[in-house]
Amino acid sequence: MSEEDRTRAMRSPGDGRPLPGRNGDGPRSGGAPAHRIPSTQQVPPPAQQAPPTNQSPSDAPRAGGSRVYGRERSGGSPMKPFTPKAEPAPSGPKPPRRRIKGRTILKIVAAVVALLIVAAVGLFFWIDSRLTGIPGVLDGEGHPADTPGTNWLLVGSDSRKGLSAADRKKLATGKAAGQRTDSMMLLHIPAGSDKPTLISLPRDSAVTIPGKGRNKLNAAYAIGGPKLLAQTIESVTGVRIDNYMEIGFAGFVDIVDAVGGVEINVRAAVDDPKAGLKLKKGVQTLTGAQALGYVRTRKGGALPDFERTKRQRQFLGAVVKKAASPGTLINPFTSIPLAMSATDAVAVDSSTGAFDMLSLGLAMGDSPVTTVVPFGGNEIAGGGSAVKWDREKATALFNAIKEDKPVPKEILDAG
Repeated sequence: MSEEDRTRAMRSPGDGRPLPGRNGDGPRSGGAPAHRIPSTQQVPPPAQQAPPTNQSPSDAPRAGGSRVYGRERSGGSPMKPFTPKAEPAPSGPKPPRRRIKGRTILKIVAAVVALLIVAAVGLFFWIDSRLTGIPGVLDGEGHPADTPGTNWLLVGSDSRKGLSAADRKKLATGKAAGQRTDSMMLLHIPAGSDKPTLISLPRDSAVTIPGKGRNKLNAAYAIGGPKLLAQTIESVTGVRIDNYMEIGFAGFVDIVDAVGGVEINVRAAVDDPKAGLKLKKGVQTLTGAQALGYVRTRKGGALPDFERTKRQRQFLGAVVKKAASPGTLINPFTSIPLAMSATDAVAVDSSTGAFDMLSLGLAMGDSPVTTVVPFGGNEIAGGGSAVKWDREKATALFNAIKEDKPVPKEILDAG
């Protein structure tokens, strides 16, 4: 080994002192790379100078090239990062997916159905316990003979019970004390497949009140309450009443608001300050306050009282249909408030229960045939002018009810 090689081996790399040149390289520092790094400002050697003997032709730099791990890379494009190759998917059958067995689905459905049945039964008995019964309404003797089907007497009273002074002012109900019938209807639910029939009984009808003489129909309620009213209607129609239900002003408003309003086709614009009502013509959703004014107003028509009975039947059918709709009954946020409002609002005879109320709701939801008792002029009764029924047509109407037959078309009210 020559002296130069021994000196190079003894020095630690990178000590910064120049190393002896190697074959004309020029001075180098310790730790310099073993290969030659190209320089952009490299001066080409003189033409007569031969390349160093220890440099191979492959180590010479080329224009636009780069080195990789000490060796020059061909081309001028940037280097791409190393990306490992994806391993091939494992061969063989895929593991089967877990599927719910049919027996499990049946168990889930059975559990849900059982839960719904329990809830429905609980709600049924809860409603039944909340119904307010009026004792003695249909008791006593002198009732007509029982006939096929079921007959309901539906009464809307002008009771202000439950209304504050602010409520009476807002609803334009006035300050009248006591309680009178504001509307009366007879609903016949047939035993067969025919549609129910809903008949309006005008409050100013001239009738004979048992033990009280000739008077207007609503006077029977004012004199003897629900019991005398039921006796009077049974006497003049010959139809036995099986169930009785009445509702006051406050309950009326609460029920309508509980179902989110009722859609009514207002046939003519109404402006009645006495009823607190102003409505445009056409289909619209009425609030509880508007609905109360709609069934109470006597504005419009050549015979305002008969137009009023038409609106009452129209409204009653609409509100019961809305209350009995699946969207109302299935939704607990509407069905429970409705049940609470209805049971607080209505009063029934002591023999009427939740099952009877369900039957009433189904009948009203079946789009019953509606009409009014045929009339034939006026007469003086109870100190004023009263409506006189057309005896022949009225008899045919109530005979059809007693015989559980459809009412003849020529008797039905065209409106």
